Amino acid sequence: MESRIVATYLIETRYPLEVAAAAMAGEQSSGTFRPLPGETPELLSRYGARVEAIDDLGEADVPSLPHSRPPKGHSSARPRRARVTLSWSLDNTGTILSSVWSTVLGNLFELHHFSAMKLLDLVLPDAFADAYPGPAFGIEGTRRLTGVTGRPIIGTIIKPSVGLTVEATAALADTLISAGLDFIKDDELMGDPPHSPFAERFGAVMDVIDRHADRTGRKVMFAANISGDMDQMRRQLDLIEKRGGTCAMLVLNSVGLPGVIDVRRHSSVAIHGHRAGWGLFSRSPDLGLSYTAYQKFWRLAGVDHMHVNGLSNKFCETDASVIDSARCCLTPMFSRPDRPDTVMPVFSSGQSAVQAEATYAALGTNDLIYCCGGGIMAHPGGIAAGVRSLQEAWEAAARGVPARDYAATHQDLAAALETFGAGAGR
Repeated sequence: MESRIVATYLIETRYPLEVAAAAMAGEQSSGTFRPLPGETPELLSRYGARVEAIDDLGEADVPSLPHSRPPKGHSSARPRRARVTLSWSLDNTGTILSSVWSTVLGNLFELHHFSAMKLLDLVLPDAFADAYPGPAFGIEGTRRLTGVTGRPIIGTIIKPSVGLTVEATAALADTLISAGLDFIKDDELMGDPPHSPFAERFGAVMDVIDRHADRTGRKVMFAANISGDMDQMRRQLDLIEKRGGTCAMLVLNSVGLPGVIDVRRHSSVAIHGHRAGWGLFSRSPDLGLSYTAYQKFWRLAGVDHMHVNGLSNKFCETDASVIDSARCCLTPMFSRPDRPDTVMPVFSSGQSAVQAEATYAALGTNDLIYCCGGGIMAHPGGIAAGVRSLQEAWEAAARGVPARDYAATHQDLAAALETFGAGAGR
């Protein structure tokens, strides 16, 4: 059976749907709408993109995005929306993820035929599972590195995002780890600035982590942001590994697919994938790509943790979308029991003990990283009480006990629900 790359799109066009779909297929394979010398029937049969399905979704009142054009002589044509599935032979791209990105996300979005274009899903042949390492740690490996079982990995982000000295960062890490956190991370805005050079900051935080590990027997995971130029990332990755770190953070949209792939192939630590800039791709329902498709690229490239936002978040994403994104991370891409490719979803953005019950009920698992800022730092009982409130909230959720009932005998949870609950504001 021929191996093919399959992509499904939402489109809107004033062209006949069959004509519009053919334009998509032509642009992203042979690259032209007119017959050319050398474009033989045999070549088109082997390398031309195929229109596999068109599902007519009906008319729209007006074009959703500007600058589309109707067919000549049909200026009054109303746009129609459809779900279109295209496929390409693996011979077109080989197993090169960057080429797949260009194929399924290339010039399609600029064609004048369309007033909406969004990639909804992507299915890749099994050959990609052999070509890329995928997550080296994923869920089981991350639990092994952190020593956390039976509940989410509870973490936070070093804040303020920028401006802290090396010494202040280490002092905050000391406080957080003393409070019982499992995971801390750099903010995506913190890299290697003059006021807090990476090597100095990382070394100071690792001194704190090692001191606590000697006391507790458990090493807190620190996702240090190494996003930068390739040589810089390799130097910082080497430093993490030599110093006994367990995780490196990459801002995915900043370093790109080749950057992630290179780090994975040279790394013996977990890779924490931050999706900063994701709104550029996702916020419009009529443009960009879905998280379903997006996260598949990064998982193949080797990321172990993927950010998915959080319930009742400070951003524009709906709860249903957040849960769907987390489920995608927990759903295998390939049928390879010998090499699991699921990754840890990372919940963040305005999270506290309040959302634990709903998150567990919707997702049905505690295989996640649960990052809270104010939900820990702003707890009225202090940072340690904030951490305990999260542990208690997830204990209640896993036992099927309503958080309000559990709070009757757990004062830190009770204070968190009162402080961060409905109407309290964040």
